[in-house]
Amino acid sequence: MNDEKEMKSVWSQAIPVSEQIQIFKRLLKFVSHYKVEMAIALIGALLVSIINMLLPFGLQYFLDHFLLFKNATVKIIIFAGVVYALGALLKAVIQFTYLYFFSLGSERSLESVRRALYKKLHTLGMRYFDQTPAGSIVSRVTNDTMTLSNFLMVLASVIISFFSIISALVAMYSTNKMAGFLVTLFLPILFAIMVIYSRTSSKLYRGYRERLSRINTNLNESIEGVSLIQQFKQEKRITEDFEKENGALMQTRFSMIRVNSLLLSPLTSMMYSFALAVSLMYFGYPLHETFVPAGVVYAFSQYISQFFNPIATMMDQMTLFQDGIVAGKRIFRILDEDQYEPAQNEKAGLTIEQGKIEFKHVSFSYDGEHEILHDISFTVNPGETLGIVGHTGSGKSSIINVMMRFYEFHQGQILIDGHDIKDYPKAELRKKLGLVLQEPFMFHGDIASNIRLYNEQITDEQIKKAARAVQAERFIDKMPGKYHAKVIEGGSELSQGERQLISFARTLVTDPKVLVLDEATANVDTETETLIQQGLKRLRKGRTTLAIAHRLSTIADADQIIVLDQGRIIEHGSHEELLAQKGYYYNLYQLQNNKREV
Repeated sequence: MNDEKEMKSVWSQAIPVSEQIQIFKRLLKFVSHYKVEMAIALIGALLVSIINMLLPFGLQYFLDHFLLFKNATVKIIIFAGVVYALGALLKAVIQFTYLYFFSLGSERSLESVRRALYKKLHTLGMRYFDQTPAGSIVSRVTNDTMTLSNFLMVLASVIISFFSIISALVAMYSTNKMAGFLVTLFLPILFAIMVIYSRTSSKLYRGYRERLSRINTNLNESIEGVSLIQQFKQEKRITEDFEKENGALMQTRFSMIRVNSLLLSPLTSMMYSFALAVSLMYFGYPLHETFVPAGVVYAFSQYISQFFNPIATMMDQMTLFQDGIVAGKRIFRILDEDQYEPAQNEKAGLTIEQGKIEFKHVSFSYDGEHEILHDISFTVNPGETLGIVGHTGSGKSSIINVMMRFYEFHQGQILIDGHDIKDYPKAELRKKLGLVLQEPFMFHGDIASNIRLYNEQITDEQIKKAARAVQAERFIDKMPGKYHAKVIEGGSELSQGERQLISFARTLVTDPKVLVLDEATANVDTETETLIQQGLKRLRKGRTTLAIAHRLSTIADADQIIVLDQGRIIEHGSHEELLAQKGYYYNLYQLQNNKREV
C-alpha cells in the first residue's frame, strides 16, 4: 500500500522545465546520427519559409503597382498568375522533400532508440528483472518508443514553425514596423500559455503513461496466469481490477482532453483574431498620416496568418511533445539503469579444462542487506556429483545463481580449475556450464531449433544424439514432422515432462564440462525420471555435476551431498554418511520414504 501511495505521489509531480530540456537534448542525440537527412529537411523548411514570405510580397506588388493604377495588361496578369502558380508548385515539391527526409530521419531514430533499449535490457542483471514487471518493460519498448516517433515529427514541425514565425516577423517589420511591433506584443502572452500548459500537461501525461504501463502489466499477468485464474474462478476479480485501472486511465485522458481543449487551439485562435483586429484598426485609424494601400493590408494579414498558424500548429502538437517528453523519461530510466549483470575481469581469457568447482567462504545477498548465503564452502572435483538439499528458501538456487554469474556475490571466492571465476570470459562460462532449470521455456519454432537454439555449429546428428541420451527421442519420433514438429511460444502443446526432456537435450547438446541441475526432474513423472536418471549416469561421466534435488532418491548416488538451512551448510557427506548421522537429511529421507509407502 505504501509503494502504491509513493507511486501515486510520483505521478502527481510535473516534470520540471529544466529536466524536460535535458530529456529533449538527449533525444536529439539519437537524431544527430542522421545528420544528412535532417540537414536536407532543414534546408527545405527554410526555403519554404522564404517562399511563404515572397508570395504575399509578390501579390502586394501586383496589387499596389498594377491593379491600383488600372494598368495591368492581360500579359502582366497571366505572367503574375504563372509566377504565383510556379511558386506554389515549387513550395509543394520542397514541402514533400523535407517532410520525406524528416520522416525518414525520425523512423531511423526510432529504430536506434529501440535497438539501444533492447541491447541495454540484455546487459542488465537478473535483479532488475526480479524487481520490474515484464508488462512495464514491454510498454516502454513498444508504446513509449512509438510515442517518440510522433515526438520526432513534432520536432520537425517545431523547426518548420520556427522558420515560418521568423520569416513572418521579418516580413511584417519590412511591411510596417509599427504594425509588426503591435503583433509582436502577443508573443509574451503566447509564451506564458505554453509554460502553463507544459507544467500542467506534463503531470497528466506522466500519470497517463504510468497507468498505461500498469494496464500492460495487468494484461501480461492475466494472460500468463489465465489457466490459474479460470481454475480458481478469479475471472470476476481480475476483470474488476482491470476495469479499475482502465477507468483510472480514462479519467486521466479526460483531464488531458479538458486541458488541451482550453489551452491550445481556442486560445491561439483568439490571439490570432485579436492580432488581426489590432493591425486592421491600426491601418484604418482616421488619424493615420498616409493612405495605406490595399496590397499592404492584404500582405500584412497574410503575414499575421503565417505568424499565428505555425504557433497554432505547435500548440496543437504540444500534446505529442509532452507525451514524448514523458515517454523519453521512462525510456531513459531503463538506459540509465545501473543494475548490470556481473562483470568479469578485464583480462579474462582462461578456458575451463577440468571442471573442478570450489566455493570458499562465499556470502551473498540479493538486496545488499539481508544475507541469503552465509560462509558457503565446498569442493567438487572433476567428474564428481554434488547433491544440494534443503527446504524452500534455504539458498539452494542462490548457489546456482552466483556460480552461473547471474548475480554478483559480495564475499568469498568461487574457483573453477583453481582460478577465480571472474577470470573466465562470460562466453566460456556459458559454453562450459550447462544449466537445466525446473521450469523450461520453449521458443517459437520446431523441436530441432529449441534444442539447437540457433547455434548453426550444432549438427542434426548431435541433436538426435542428445535427445536419445535423455530419452526424448521416444516422444519426438511419434510427433508429425519429428524434429521439425512445430512448437508455439511456451510449448503449450507439449507436456511438462516433454518440455523438460527437450530442455535436457538443449543443455547436453553443447557438451558442457559442468552440468547444473536446478530440480530439473521435479516436474516429470516417475517413469520418465527413471529413464532420465539412467541417461544422466552415462552423461555425468567426465563431467562435474551440481544437482539441486527435491527427491532425495535422485541424488542417492552422488559423491557428496550438502544440506542447507537458512543459507548455511548444516550437513555434508555422502548419502550413507548423512543417513548414519541421523540428522536433518535422515529425517527428510525417512519422511519421503514414508510418503511413498503410504
